[in-house]
Amino acid sequence: MLFLILFIAIVYIVLYVVILNNQERELQSLVNQEASFIESYLLKNEQNDLQGLEDQEVVFAEVNQFFYYVVNSNGEIIMGNESDRRLRPDILRLINGRYQNEREIQKETLHAEGYPNGRGMKGEFHPREGPQDIRLMIASRAIYDKGQFIGQLYVGKDITFTYQLFHSLLMILIAIGIVFLGIAIYMSVVMSKRAMIPISGTFTRQREFVADASHELRTPLSVLLSSIDAVEMTIEPQKRDMVENILTNMRQEVKRMTHLVSDLLTLARSDSNKIQLNLETFDFRPQAESAIASVRPLAASKQITLHLDSPASLITVGDPQRLSQLMYILLDNAIKYTPHGGEVKLSLLIVGQQLCISVQDTGIGIRPEDYQRIFERFYRSDKSRSRQMGGHGLGLSIAKWIVETHKGTIKVTSELGKGSTFMFHIPLVFKA
Repeated sequence: MLFLILFIAIVYIVLYVVILNNQERELQSLVNQEASFIESYLLKNEQNDLQGLEDQEVVFAEVNQFFYYVVNSNGEIIMGNESDRRLRPDILRLINGRYQNEREIQKETLHAEGYPNGRGMKGEFHPREGPQDIRLMIASRAIYDKGQFIGQLYVGKDITFTYQLFHSLLMILIAIGIVFLGIAIYMSVVMSKRAMIPISGTFTRQREFVADASHELRTPLSVLLSSIDAVEMTIEPQKRDMVENILTNMRQEVKRMTHLVSDLLTLARSDSNKIQLNLETFDFRPQAESAIASVRPLAASKQITLHLDSPASLITVGDPQRLSQLMYILLDNAIKYTPHGGEVKLSLLIVGQQLCISVQDTGIGIRPEDYQRIFERFYRSDKSRSRQMGGHGLGLSIAKWIVETHKGTIKVTSELGKGSTFMFHIPLVFKA
């Protein structure tokens, strides 16, 4: 399409330049021919001025010639004619004291009222109705007698039809461009669909594998975690300290893997476009209190103060399990990136027909260029620090998915070294 647009532009410009240059050459040749004929006539009749020339047919009136005037050295019109005599004052204003350069071709526009009874310079009938813009191309040539300037010849040509032709040509080229654009879009859609078939198949198989693998891993991980608890109860007292450290590390890694598998399964379900929401009307306050209670041990280990700012009752519509998961992810993330002795605040509020959830912390903050990327899967703005703090970069991706399934929006504000605020707005009435 870019090549087609370039081709159309080149064709139009070339035709525009070639046709107008051809019109200019014809007009220049005509004015030179007529001026030479006048000079030959004066030389033949041994005249040294233009007096008496008005009664002689020494200027040829061509079909496309809109007007011609012969002016003496005093600026008086000796002879001339035009397609419509009512336009003579307007034409004289155009040529008065202008076009003295013989190589100069001027293009002017006359705004003329209709002249249904007007006749052309050779007697043709020109029916015109209403106001009309007449495009003129005007040339001039000085007339000399024995090297002395005695007058000026002005010739004007009507090129209105030429500009109408340009306009029609442009419309045709644009129409051709639109037709080819439609064909190109159609072919692009067809070819892209064909090209996407193997890619879609590969992505579907990959998605199914992740979902199946995540689902199958949950059972052995649960068994492994239960086995660690059972082994811990059978430890001999003299070996308890060493074995307990090993088992504690194993338990932490198994839990971490269990969370990762659970998150992968959630994302695999989100990729399948099979959104399963159990919409209910419920009080959101107990869900928030439960989320605060579940992360309180983690906050206590870092001496972080938790705050809950919510009305006593907060009736809303949504999936209780998903929204509880959303709050847990946000609180866990805030605690994880808040240093010892900091604060984390969960605020809930209903504004109009929207549930507003805000989690504010006094953590390390987020760079502005990372505002959008932090919701990408496995993305960490500071990889070394994130590994030290745990996590696998999927929490915020899941949080964003939960908000989007509830037709909500997300906004992040942050200041490095001072903390971040995650704000979610979820409509209370929506169609899943």
